[in-house]
Formats: sequence, structure tokens, C-alpha cells
Amino acid sequence: MQLNRNTTTTTDRPIKVLQFGEGNFLRAFIDWVIHRLNQEGDFHGNVAVVQPLAEGMVPLLEQQQGLYHLVLQGIQNGSLVRNFELIDCLSRFNNPYQYFSGYLELGLEEELRFVFSNTTEAGITFVDTDRFEDDAQVSFPAKLCRLLYHRYQYYNGDLDKGLFIIPCELINHNGDQLKKCIKNYIALWELEADFENWIDKANTFCNTLVDRIVPGFPKSTISEIQEEIGYEDQLVVEGEVFHLWVIEGGDKVKAHFPTEKLGLNVIFTDNQQPFRQRKVHILNGAHTAMVPLGLLAGLETVKETVEHEVFSLFLDQMVSKEINPTLDLSENELIEFGAAVFERFKNPYIKHYLSSIALNALSKYETRILPCVKTFYEQKRCLPAKLVVPLSAYILMYAQAHPAVNDDEGKVKQLQSLWQQDNLTVAVNEILTNPNVFTAHSMEIPNLADLVVAQIQDLQEKGVINMLKEMVQIDPISVSSVK
Repeated sequence: MQLNRNTTTTTDRPIKVLQFGEGNFLRAFIDWVIHRLNQEGDFHGNVAVVQPLAEGMVPLLEQQQGLYHLVLQGIQNGSLVRNFELIDCLSRFNNPYQYFSGYLELGLEEELRFVFSNTTEAGITFVDTDRFEDDAQVSFPAKLCRLLYHRYQYYNGDLDKGLFIIPCELINHNGDQLKKCIKNYIALWELEADFENWIDKANTFCNTLVDRIVPGFPKSTISEIQEEIGYEDQLVVEGEVFHLWVIEGGDKVKAHFPTEKLGLNVIFTDNQQPFRQRKVHILNGAHTAMVPLGLLAGLETVKETVEHEVFSLFLDQMVSKEINPTLDLSENELIEFGAAVFERFKNPYIKHYLSSIALNALSKYETRILPCVKTFYEQKRCLPAKLVVPLSAYILMYAQAHPAVNDDEGKVKQLQSLWQQDNLTVAVNEILTNPNVFTAHSMEIPNLADLVVAQIQDLQEKGVINMLKEMVQIDPISVSSVK
């Protein structure tokens, strides 16, 4: 049976949420929270989905009229859990590259209160070539600024028509960074001071942290799942039971988004940094580190990787010896969190493909691992080899055009072009310093290029497994220089 609003029972609700992104994570976490608020609370609001890129899932969402099943699987209170939920809160869909006027109209919704987004770490970016008159702007912040200006004008600067803007991208101070981009567009486009004042006084930008492992579409078991649910659902998404959402926003946001009444693990706080440090650098850092190494070694899933004898030891040493010392948290807290993370990675229900984590991997490395590399070097004046080897593996993986590479086309082509140098040392130095590949100056760490060159040579000559075997047998605190 086809899944749509004619074949199942749903409820009509006003649009209260504008969501930038239609991918697995938002649908398995943020939209699930909104669904729960509708089902068990008094939120009574639906979501309008904006596709952030020219190509995306809006056609499929329209085909299923926003309906999809979420499969939550894992261990809860000591028992294995596997639940199906039909999520029905997505009700309007827009591709701004095809229907920009319709996109702007979404910003005029009378009861609109929230903006959520997940455009990956590369999404919250100021692109100075974006113009006010573009249909549509390239960057997410530019599109959002244009929509907010349209709302501001329509409601004549009414301070009661501002929004709670809650980005979920895994960058530090994501709300602050998004607001900064908005301010940059106000200046670039020479918009009036009253609009900037409305942005400041009527709107609330929240820094956030989100945590739920979401493997995404269950391609290996979709036939069995569709038979079980009784629908031909092409938008099924899998996630773990565990969830955590930390929002800096205080009582004002909490009053409009009453998740605590439902027992959801949503924390409103004045400082999300301690939660962010351990999650981004340990959980996401381990994910980002295992992807290129696992793929180059022929592994497919997170569970397969963390249960591999060599990878298990490598990742354990990487986290305990090279990540934990860089974090400003108690040792016991870090040990407990790390142990819990690796248990989550071994979830028997979750088939989390390494390839599904590979999206925009170079930006993820800069956000999740590079800060630890820099702090480690500042503390010990030597490089953490286990944190650097994923960088070396990513460069090799991109250079070889591995099928799992899923990144900005211009960035990939630039790296591959630089790789064509006859001299590996020259190629690596140019790749690390090219602002089209990595953020300008981000890789300016003493001896980093030399270590990357040596590691790439080892990866090519010895293979991933043999190289990691050697790495876990030596002192985890690595080398101060490479000759």
C-alpha cells in the first residue's frame, strides 16, 4: 500500500516550524520530537521543509505527503527495544531553487515560531557572492536572511513576529555563528538599521548540541520493514533509542517548546559547552576518524569497525590518549562517556554504514578532530599521530576518488588536481594550505605536513591494517617531528 494522507489518518495543524534540511538526522530526531509534542503535548504545529541544496528529497516527500516511519532500536533500561512510529508533522515542502516566491511565502506564516536546520558543518557559511536579488541564494544563512527580511517587511517590524532560530549543525556556537552570518548579509546587502534592530530584539538565536546516532535508510532490511508496517515507505529512517538535545535559551524557549513534560532528554541550559566537548570530539570524532580508515580497509559499518581487533585498540587509544587529554572535563567523566559511546557503536540493531558518515568529511575533520590536534600540540609540543592519520587517509581517499567520497565538487576536484604533483611532499603541502580544500591557515601546525606525507606513504606501502597494528604497539603519545 502506498503511504500518503489518503491511506492513513493524520491531523491538520498550522505551520509553526520552518526546517532547513530534509535528511535522515532531522527526520529521525528533531521531527520526532515535534511529533511527540503533537501526540502527547499541546504543541499542535507542523513543519514546512526547505531543501537547502538544488538536488534533494522534496519530490519524494511530496509523493508521500510528508509521511514516513521512524524505527528506533537499541537498549533501554537493560532491554532490547525496537519501535515503529509514523511521523506525520511534515506538511509543506519547498525547493527554493525552483519556487523561490513560495519559499518566501513560508516566512509569512502567521503562527510560525521556530526555525530548525541541519545543513552539515559546511552549511553555516558566509558566501560574499550571494546577492539579495538572487533566486535563490547559495548559502543557507543568505536564504534565511532573505526570508527574515521578507517577514520583517510583511509584519512591519512587529517585535512579536520574531522567531526562535535553533540550528543543529555540529559547529561550536552554531547559533552565534548563524547570527553573525545574518549580520554580514545585512551589511553586504545594505539593509536598513531597523531590520538589524528587529533581528536583535525580536529573534532568539540558540546555540545547541544534538546527539543521536542515525544510520538512515535501512537499505538491507527495507523489504522486511515495509512488509511489517504494511506500506511502501521509501523514507523509512532508523535511529538509536538514545537521544540528547542541549539548547542554550533559557525559560523563554522552554515555555514555547515544553519537552520536559514528556520526559524527553532535552536540556535547556545557559552553557552547553561541557556537553558539546565530549560529544563532538569523542563520539563524532571517533566516527570521523574511523570512516576513511575503515573504508580503505574494506570495512562497511561502524559496528564492524569497532569490533575489529586492530581498529578497536586503535580507537580506544586514540580517544583515551589523544582526545581526552585535550578536553577540560574530569577524567572519570570522560572515561564513562567514552565507554558508553563505544557501547552505542555496538548496538546490534544499528547498521550504520561508514559511507553514510562520509558527507562533507573534510569539514567534519576540521570541526571534530583538528581542535584536539592543535590543543594536543600546544600542550605537549608533539603531534598526536592517531588523530592525524584519519586526515592522511582522507587525503588518500579523495585523491583516489573512492566511491564513498561525498563532498563539494569543487573541493574534491581541487584536491585531486593538487595531488597530481610528481612530488608527494609538494602535493601534500599544497593540499593542506589551499583555502578551497581546508579553511585558510587551519592546517598551519608545525611538522603536520611531514607527518601526513609519512603516513600516506605507510598507508600505500603497508595498507591500513598493518599500519594501525604498528601504531597501537608503540607509545600512543606520538612524535615531535618527522625526518
